[in-house]
Amino acid sequence: MMEKAQLTSPQDAVPEPVPSRTGELAESGENYLETILVMKERRTDSIVRAVDVANELRFSKPSVSRGLGQLKDKGLITIAPSGCIEFTPEGLEKAKNIFHRHQILTAMLQEVAGVPSDIAQRDACRVEHVISDETMVGIEKYLKNRGII
Repeated sequence: MMEKAQLTSPQDAVPEPVPSRTGELAESGENYLETILVMKERRTDSIVRAVDVANELRFSKPSVSRGLGQLKDKGLITIAPSGCIEFTPEGLEKAKNIFHRHQILTAMLQEVAGVPSDIAQRDACRVEHVISDETMVGIEKYLKNRGII
């Protein structure tokens, strides 16, 4: 049986900077991958270009072009001469993993914490980039064991 969790006392609290998960993309790169995946799923033709990503995220086109260039350099996407963005197999796997984290965290915030959908979506998008894989596994197991997902 698990011990009951206790709140951390100020004496035991250790503030630390919140880095990205070790060896992973920066938050912006993860956001681009997730956005491309979601946009491809929404569209009947699955065509997504840099301008579409910029419009979706409300970022400048030069900023998005720079970010997409970094994803291309890391071998996660390709950009056709027509401007269409495609995932490499590794990029698609990462994008799906990021979106899955988003879905799990959203479900937890809605079902366990009782947070409204719009707030759960927004907060999940922030947390998904820094939460450890171990904690994600625990959350997913918890939700599955209770039939929430």
